[in-house]
Amino acid sequence: MTLTELRYLVTLAQERHFGRAAERCHVAQPTLSVAVKKLEDSLGLSLFERHRHGVLVTPAAEALIAQAQVVLSEADKFERMADLSRDEFAEPLRLGAIFTVGPYLFPSLVRRMKQEASPLKLYLEENYTHVLDERLARGELDAIIVAMPFEPPETRVTALFDEPFQLLLPRDHAMASKKIIAADVLASSPVLMLGEGHCFRDQVLETCQVGQAPGVSSGSSLMTLRHMVASGLGITLIPASAEQQLSDDELTTRPVKPSPHRRVVLASRHRFSRPGALQELLRLLQSLSLLGTTMVRR
Repeated sequence: MTLTELRYLVTLAQERHFGRAAERCHVAQPTLSVAVKKLEDSLGLSLFERHRHGVLVTPAAEALIAQAQVVLSEADKFERMADLSRDEFAEPLRLGAIFTVGPYLFPSLVRRMKQEASPLKLYLEENYTHVLDERLARGELDAIIVAMPFEPPETRVTALFDEPFQLLLPRDHAMASKKIIAADVLASSPVLMLGEGHCFRDQVLETCQVGQAPGVSSGSSLMTLRHMVASGLGITLIPASAEQQLSDDELTTRPVKPSPHRRVVLASRHRFSRPGALQELLRLLQSLSLLGTTMVRR
């Protein structure tokens, strides 16, 4: 029994005529007749009563024909699923990013996708580095955007951009009168920090000496730190790509020299099954112009 024989069976039951059924199936009438007879012989049942001007479905065949329609429908669904699998852009790419990248990169990325009418669709998520790493390894995310150092096994890492840190401070702050802030000045200044678990906190502490704001809880996000700076609790360091969204009439930014910075990368599994979709994502990311960053070209 084959799917072709089942298609002949269902079509003949619908047309009640060998000639019309053969025409619909794009075969010669003898071919369809032989196939139906072979199916009847294999089942040991008469499925049709043959008459001079057509055929009738036997009572025994009715349930079988209904089931054959179900089988053919599922087979068609199987083929469609295979077609979708061959189309790397049929399903969304699941992209994660750390909290200090996602809110400032995702809007630009989505705008660029729309401008270029990219076939890529994205499911977006923000989380901590260790959570993104685990979800990538489990196959729950397809690619993640994190900051170096990041080189887990079975993972391909591609550099996206190098990003300096900017000092965010009130416009009436004493240091706002300077065009550049010397890094050693931060050691004696109350610098507000993100809480434990944020990789940006670790990056700041690794790249420069900063003073801790006494009696002040750590912020849960860069936006929270921005509000704390605006309220006069201290100053903070932010990634350059966040400058446009976090500075305003109240707050301004200043570069720090020597400049603390980080490298932001795109990570994916080595054997990811949709390389074309991943390449399109990388192309879009590398085409962005993010304030204060230097894109890494390959």
